[in-house]
Amino acid sequence: MNAVLPRFLKSTYRKDPLISVLITVGVVDALIGGLDDSWSLFAFGLGTAGITLALKLWRIQQRRSIPEEPVVQHYLPSRSSSPTLPMLTVTKKKPPY
Repeated sequence: MNAVLPRFLKSTYRKDPLISVLITVGVVDALIGGLDDSWSLFAFGLGTAGITLALKLWRIQQRRSIPEEPVVQHYLPSRSSSPTLPMLTVTKKKPPY
């Protein structure tokens, strides 16, 4: 099996677990209904998977339409009290003998 497919499925299930479960239930119902000649189960499965997929696409479009403002984080104050930093002086101590 391709190594990319399990990673894709895991990331998809972690992002939207409810939608992923509903799509899986709909596809499994459609497969069982199609193979067992139960057309009502087949239609129910296709309807469930289709409505859930449409809901997921609608949610993706809603997320994209909201513009995100960039978060600016300042680590230093905008105006400091002195324009330059003070000089550091190192005092040399004589080691004790």
